[in-house]
Amino acid sequence: MNPFKSSLYWRLLAWFCLANLLVLFAGGFLAQRFIEYTTAVEINWDALAQDANQAYQDGGQSALVNWSRQQRHEGIEAGLFENGHALVPLRLGPSIQQDLPRWLEAGHDVLIQPRRGLYLAVQQVQGSDGQARQLVALSRSHTRLHQRSRQTILLTVQVTLSLLLIGLIGWWVARSVARPVAALRAATRRMAAGELSTRVAWQGGNRDELTQLAGDFDAMAERIEALVAHDRGVLQDLSHELRSPLARLQLILDFAQRSSDEAEAAGYFQQAELEIARLDRMTGEMLALSRLEGGLPGMQREQLDLTELVEHGLAQAMLEASARQIELMLDADAAVMVSGSPQLLERALDNLLGNAIKFSPAGAKIELGLHAQSGCAVLSIRDHGPGVPAAELALLFQPFFRGSNAVHAEGLGLGLGIVQRVVQVHGGKIEARNAVGGGLDVVLKLPLAEIVDENVREA
Repeated sequence: MNPFKSSLYWRLLAWFCLANLLVLFAGGFLAQRFIEYTTAVEINWDALAQDANQAYQDGGQSALVNWSRQQRHEGIEAGLFENGHALVPLRLGPSIQQDLPRWLEAGHDVLIQPRRGLYLAVQQVQGSDGQARQLVALSRSHTRLHQRSRQTILLTVQVTLSLLLIGLIGWWVARSVARPVAALRAATRRMAAGELSTRVAWQGGNRDELTQLAGDFDAMAERIEALVAHDRGVLQDLSHELRSPLARLQLILDFAQRSSDEAEAAGYFQQAELEIARLDRMTGEMLALSRLEGGLPGMQREQLDLTELVEHGLAQAMLEASARQIELMLDADAAVMVSGSPQLLERALDNLLGNAIKFSPAGAKIELGLHAQSGCAVLSIRDHGPGVPAAELALLFQPFFRGSNAVHAEGLGLGLGIVQRVVQVHGGKIEARNAVGGGLDVVLKLPLAEIVDENVREA
C-alpha cells in the first residue's frame, strides 16, 4: 500500500508538524522571556563605563575595539564617546543616532528604553587624564548573560518544551490509534470464544485505515455468523428430514429380515433401495445448497450460450416428460450469451424443469421462453399445474419449504432454494407468479455477457 495515500499517515504527519511549529515559536518566546525576567544578574552600567575607560587608557583605540567586541558577544553593543565623537564604531539605529547628541550634552547619566525590549544607557566617566568621556551602551536585556549562556537557556527551554509537546501529542495520537486497535482485539477474543454476534461498531470521527479495518471486521463477523447459522440450520433441517426415511428404512429392513418368503423379502429390499436413493439425493442436495450458501469458492466462470444449455436440458428431461405425455415447448433466441458456471446453471435448469414436470397433469404442456431483453437473459418456465397459493409465493424459494399443493408430490423442498442461490451468485434474479389460466410461471433473469469481438482482439 502506498503510504502517501494513507489518511492515517497524513494525520500523523500533520500532528507532528504542528508540534514542531509550536515548539519553534513557543520555545523561542518562552526562552526570551525567561532570559528577560528570570535572570537576576543586572548590568552595572557604571562598572561597565569604568572598564571601557580603563581599556582605552591602557591600550588605546585597539584595546577599546577588542573590549567592545567582547561586549557584543555578551549581547551588549557598547563604546566610548569623547567630545561627542565615537572612539569605536557602534551599530545604532537612525532614531537613536538622531537623539544621541542631546543625551551626550546632558552631562548626566541616562538609562532609557527607546522601545520595548531595548535598553539604552549613557554613562558619564572621568578619565585619569581628566578627560570626560561617555559610555554609550545598547542592550536587549537589563541583565548580563554570556552568549553561550543565552544559547544554553534557549536550547534547554526548546528541548524541554519539545519533549513536553511531542509527548502530549504523541500520547493523544497513540490513544486515538490504540482505542480502535483495543476494540478490535477485544472483539477478536470474543469471536474466538464463540460469541459470533460480536461487532466492533467503531464510530471514529476519522475515516482512516483503522476505521475501515473495524468495518471490514464487522462485515467478516456478520458473514461468519450468517454462515455458521446457516450451517447449523442445515444440520438441524437435515437431521429432521433424515429421521423419517431412516425410520422407514429400519422398518423395511426389519420386515425383510423377518420375512420367510424370498419374493416378499426382495420387495422389501427394493423399497430399501428406493429409500437409500432418497437419502442419497437428499444429502447431495443439502451439500449443494450448503456449498452455494458458502459463496461458491473456486467457481469457474466462462461465457456460454444459454440457449444451447436450455436445449440440452430439455433433451435430458424429455424422457421423464414423455412418460407422462407432457409436451415441452421452447421459444428461444438464436444465441443468448451469459457468463457463469455451466454445471450450476444446468443444475438450476434441471430443478426448474423437474419441478414443472412434477406438478403438471398428464398430457399438459410446459412452455419455455428465452430472450435477450434490456441487457438480461430472460428465461421463463410456465406449467399448467395447480399453481401456488398467493400467501406462499414469497416462501417458495426457502430451503425445505413445501407448499400446501406439494403434499402428494415427492421432494425435499430444496430444489428451488438451490435455484435461487445459483441465480444470486450469477448476479441475477428469480421470481415466481401464478399464471393467468392456472399454473406457475417462474421467470429467471441473468446479466448478458460482454461479447468480445475476436477481430478487434487480434488487432
